[in-house]
Amino acid sequence: MTSIPFAFTTRPEIKGTFGVVSSTHWIASSAAMGVLERGGNAFDAAVVAGFVLHLAEPHLNGPGGDLPALLWDARRDRIEALCGQGPAPQQATIAHFRTLGLDLIPGSGLLAPCVPGAVDGWLLMLRDYGTISVTEALAPAIHYAARGCPLVPRVIDTIATVEALFREEWPTSAAVWLPRGALPKAYDLFRQERLAATYVRFTQMAEQAGGSREKGIEAVRRAWREGFVAEAVDAFCRNTEAMDSSGRRHRGVLTGDDMAGWQAHIEAPLTYDYHGWTVAKCGPWSQGPAFLQQLALLKGFDLAAMPADGPDFVHVVTEAAKLAFADREAWYGDPDHVDVPMDALLSDSYNDERRRLIGRQASLELRPGNPAGLGARLASVKAGTARGAGIGEPTVGRLAASDGAVSRRGAVGGDTCHVDVIDRWGNMVAATPSGGWLQSSPVIPELGFCLGTRAQMFWLEEGLPNSLKPGKRPRTTLSPSMALYDGQPALAFGTPGGDQQDQWSPQFFLKIAHHGMNLQEAIDSPAWHTEHFPSSFYPRAAKPGHLGLEARFPQATVEALQTRGHKVEVGGDWSEGRLCATATDETSEGTLLRAGANPRGMQGYAVGR
Repeated sequence: MTSIPFAFTTRPEIKGTFGVVSSTHWIASSAAMGVLERGGNAFDAAVVAGFVLHLAEPHLNGPGGDLPALLWDARRDRIEALCGQGPAPQQATIAHFRTLGLDLIPGSGLLAPCVPGAVDGWLLMLRDYGTISVTEALAPAIHYAARGCPLVPRVIDTIATVEALFREEWPTSAAVWLPRGALPKAYDLFRQERLAATYVRFTQMAEQAGGSREKGIEAVRRAWREGFVAEAVDAFCRNTEAMDSSGRRHRGVLTGDDMAGWQAHIEAPLTYDYHGWTVAKCGPWSQGPAFLQQLALLKGFDLAAMPADGPDFVHVVTEAAKLAFADREAWYGDPDHVDVPMDALLSDSYNDERRRLIGRQASLELRPGNPAGLGARLASVKAGTARGAGIGEPTVGRLAASDGAVSRRGAVGGDTCHVDVIDRWGNMVAATPSGGWLQSSPVIPELGFCLGTRAQMFWLEEGLPNSLKPGKRPRTTLSPSMALYDGQPALAFGTPGGDQQDQWSPQFFLKIAHHGMNLQEAIDSPAWHTEHFPSSFYPRAAKPGHLGLEARFPQATVEALQTRGHKVEVGGDWSEGRLCATATDETSEGTLLRAGANPRGMQGYAVGR
């Protein structure tokens, strides 16, 4: 292993023995650490952070959004995947969208919500893995909702992009996000009193249920799926016509029956063994296996001999990502509804063949493979040609650009949050909540939050693995990561960034595995991404051959990559990624816990002792 020295890091790698937390916002990290200090475990702490993130980063996640998570339970001695990704509503059929004259599901408004899964997912984690009550878990979020949370400038910037839409089309959102008729000011205390009342009502229901902690949690889950929350969602979708990114107003298709018919659940993760590591990801209802496919391709290269900021490393890793994401487009979907040839996609024989496609020059083609002799098929609809789609191209997750295309029709993309926790007992959590952004859809006034728009990731074309179907999960971009080393828990990490999540996360991991970097060095080191393949977000655009680099790369690297045919776009010095990471090491003196957090955007922080 070649150690690559760096002159500095933006902050120290946190080290301790009691507990560590890393998240995309300092308030969430501090709230989670407070739970550990009071005797709670990693799962309790992650749940508290998750609800606090609804207040601290409302432009990046909300109660109406989604939640995938990976959990290492020290009692069970295994990694499990939590699916808080709700499915498409029963009325969300390809035929219905075709009757509306649509070729793509809009990226905003009321047509795109799936069953919201984040709250039920957090509560499931709390019930089966945590130790604290609903009242304890929601107390910090209620505090910030009722007394005010200082909004970072990016929240204000997001509200500004949709200010005209809120004023003209979404009055319930204007009532929340434009208090007294004006934009909030950065870092002013911002109250969400209606959301506070919703959370207080949850605590009251839990306490009135009597009996065990678990009984109180189940009372709140029922209220979410079948009680006052589901009733308000049902009525709002039935009775509200909302402008969306198609340029027209539509009613929603999500119903109370959809809410009642689904619950968050635990399932087995996918894993891949790589140079002594075992990396775990969620299944092909997420894009997570693309990380594993990249490892399967890259294990045939001597990455340790390639400097981490050199052209060889960037080129080889980028070309592997292009191949893995081409397979994502051709093969990934909800495995409860389609057969995904995952064993073949991760097999040595398949990847040995695919590896030969990585040459000296950048590929400008989308090249899915044919695992197990199956024929690949890609969507025929191209961004910019679909009805209602020609409004620009989201750059979801790219810190240097806006979070999405903007129009008066509501086409504003969003990003994501992340939280990692390790406690003194060895429990680990990596969670990537997202969706239900303040700019997703109109606020439901009785609840104080809006619904997500994850259904925009489905195709309105029959016969594809990710074709829209009632009860089917969309192939989400949300993708937490966890890794073992020599069979022992070692890393919990992840990043916001849409399609970039499983580009920035592998880069981080490879710099640790091959270049000897610590967590903070790997996070701070120059990063990149490609938009070579179709975006998962409306209007599904692609940039063949694109390669976005941070300006901190050596000029020689930039020029060499251009010579190899990459269409290089140089961004800001600190424009790529929002990684969080925690680690645990067994030493002769005991267990050492470590954490690092992204400096980009000046929000993410790691804490611990």
